Amino acid sequence: MKLKKIVQMATNKDNFTDLNGYINFCRTYLAYISENLQAVIVSQNENYYNFYQYGSDGDFQITRPINSNLMYDINAFDKIGKEFTKLLKSAKEIGTENLDQRKTLLNSVYTIQQSIGAALDGLQAGKSNTARKLNGDLFENFIRLVIREIGIDCRAGVVQIPVIINGEKLFDMSYQHDLIIENEERIQVIGSIKTSSKDRIDKIFIDKFLYTKLTETQIPYIAIFLNDVQRKNTRRENEYGINSTFLPGHFKGYTVKLNPLDGVYYCDIRPNMKTENILRDHIKTFDYLICEDIWRFL
Repeated sequence: MKLKKIVQMATNKDNFTDLNGYINFCRTYLAYISENLQAVIVSQNENYYNFYQYGSDGDFQITRPINSNLMYDINAFDKIGKEFTKLLKSAKEIGTENLDQRKTLLNSVYTIQQSIGAALDGLQAGKSNTARKLNGDLFENFIRLVIREIGIDCRAGVVQIPVIINGEKLFDMSYQHDLIIENEERIQVIGSIKTSSKDRIDKIFIDKFLYTKLTETQIPYIAIFLNDVQRKNTRRENEYGINSTFLPGHFKGYTVKLNPLDGVYYCDIRPNMKTENILRDHIKTFDYLICEDIWRFL
C-alpha cells in the first residue's frame, strides 16, 4: 500500500468509529513503515525519540518525534494488539501490581494514536493545520472509546450551568467539554482531552476554577494529554532534536495559587514530571487513570 492511500484512510473519520478501526489502521501503518521508510532519524538531544522520513511517495517528509520506548513495531503490535481490548475490559482488576499489563495498555494507546499523527504528517505541505485539527479530534474520540471499553459510559458535549443568585436561577451558561461522565444525569467527572498542553494549559485550569465557582461543587476535573514534545531543527543541517512544549512554571503556579486539577495524565510523560516537586504529585501516566483513578472518582 502506498503512503497516499494510508493518508487518505487517516483523513476519513468514518474509519475510526470504533476501537477496531483504530487498531486496524495502526496495523496498516506499522506494516507500511516496516518496509518503506527512507530513514529513521535519531533525535540529537533525547536519543530515544525518532523521526520517520518517508520516501518519494511521501515527498521525503519527516514526521513528528516518536518515542521509541513506547512505540511498538509491527511484530510486537501483531501480538499485543489482539490483547488490547481484552486488557481494557479487565482494567479495573489490573490494579497496581501487574506492571507488564499496564505497560501494554499505555504503549498500545500511544502507538495507535501516533500511527495516526505520523501518517497525517504525510499530508502535502501547507496542510499542517488540517492535520493538527484532525489528529486532535481523533485522539479525543479514541480516549472516549477506551473509557467506554473499560466499562464506563462517557460523552463529549455541552454542560448547562445554572447561575443562581439569592436562591433563584437567573440563567444558564453553556460549557463545552471533551469528556463528561455521568450517572443518572448527575455529572461525576469532567475532562479535557488534548494531544498536547501547548497553548491550552491556562484554559484548562481556569475552566475548572470557573466551573467550581459557578456550580459550587467539587466535581473531579481531569486533563488527558498524548505528549508534550515537538520537533526542532538543530544548528546543523539535517539534524533534528526535540523541544518540550510543557510549561512547568504555569502548571505549578496554577496548581498552588488557583486550584489543582484532580488528575493529569500523559501517554508520553516528560522526565521532569517524574522528579520535580508538585509535578510528580499531580501528573501520572495514562494507565493510572484507567486502572486506578477513574474508579476512585466514581
